[in-house]
Amino acid sequence: MGLTLVRKSGARRKAEPKVALVLAGGAVTGGAFKVGGLKALDDFLVDRRVTEFDTYVGLSAGAFLAAALAAGVSPNEMIRVLEGRSRHLAQLRPIDFYHPNWREFLTRPAQFAYRALSFLPATAHDLLRSLPELPVAVADEFRRFAQAPSYTHFEGLALALREHVAPDRELPAPADHLPSGLFDNAGLERWLRRSFESLGTPNDFVALRAARRRDLYITACDLDSAEREVFGHDENHQVTISQAVQASTALPLLYRPARIGGTDYVDGGVYRTANIDIAIEKGADLIVCYNPFAPIQNSAEEGYLSDWGLKTVLNQAFRTMLHSRLRLGLQRYLLDPEFRGDIVVLEPRERDVDFFNANPVAFWKRNDAIQQGFASVRTTLEQNFEVLEPLFAKHGIAMSRDSARRKARQARERWGWNATPDPDASADEAPSLRIVS
Repeated sequence: MGLTLVRKSGARRKAEPKVALVLAGGAVTGGAFKVGGLKALDDFLVDRRVTEFDTYVGLSAGAFLAAALAAGVSPNEMIRVLEGRSRHLAQLRPIDFYHPNWREFLTRPAQFAYRALSFLPATAHDLLRSLPELPVAVADEFRRFAQAPSYTHFEGLALALREHVAPDRELPAPADHLPSGLFDNAGLERWLRRSFESLGTPNDFVALRAARRRDLYITACDLDSAEREVFGHDENHQVTISQAVQASTALPLLYRPARIGGTDYVDGGVYRTANIDIAIEKGADLIVCYNPFAPIQNSAEEGYLSDWGLKTVLNQAFRTMLHSRLRLGLQRYLLDPEFRGDIVVLEPRERDVDFFNANPVAFWKRNDAIQQGFASVRTTLEQNFEVLEPLFAKHGIAMSRDSARRKARQARERWGWNATPDPDASADEAPSLRIVS
């Protein structure tokens, strides 16, 4: 992990190569981790910024960042937004992420209480109404139970009684009346909508493409059909960009499904880990994919992950699922005879324990996550520069190690990033690279 390459472009260089950035999910800290990683990537680029790629594809937290990049918001500006230092955009606040789902927290328990309280009187009424025929209706099952008492015969008697008295009436279950999510992510939609207004940027897929000459695609999962929904200028563009981001970031359990245009949407990561296939379909020649959720490589000599409890087990299992889905997709693209481009996949390194242990929804840990993402990607690009530099150059993008080191030192001095490694020392670590070709 760290870096995976799929190389299929051969030696020929296209006249006007098309470059795409694909951003997977990551929740709150994963999004901040990606912001730091995007800054590290941007620092290595010489004549082209990450806000100047041709195509952006995002889901979940990646959708939020893809929309911002397509609108021209740089990683440096994103950092200032998260730290409350931006002159152009309002700071993202905890209430934007954690607005309680008040309506369902009030209405659903009330519905349960009403149905539970009305169940006994209604069942009693059914029983009184059915009493005349009751002995005949349960006679056979009662006889079996009386002759040979057992759980099976008792169950048969109980079911016969229920079938006769109230076949369509069920005791309301508390689980059926839980809110559909802890929070409502409409606050993220409002922040993004207002940010587009502040920037003077169209909050519309078609208009944004005309204004910025950038293709933006955001995916979500239709909850009722269990199908992927793709939003874009030549896909579904009946909703605004901010609404599409709201749909894509509706992480189950954390957020209630986003009901937009009569459809309930949940997080795009439910359907795919990333959406590299969209970038391929739209003609990308170089695809840079950033997936912040990858499992760690643990050694039993350092202690078993299970010793850290359920949270750690679920964390590793969830990351393994996302990572393996992405790996299967890469194998499919490798075998696709129609795709003749290159894919660069950036992920956390195998021993990135600090980010692995980070709470994915801890907004207060965003600055630490930014520094960890910056250090992770900066180290990966530094160590694999000799492989990446000619690959990016073939697609018309120049890279500079000296420029990246200078900007890394500036970041350490400007923002006091003590958690980031010395930019001149990271090359001493063992590289993390996997090439599929």
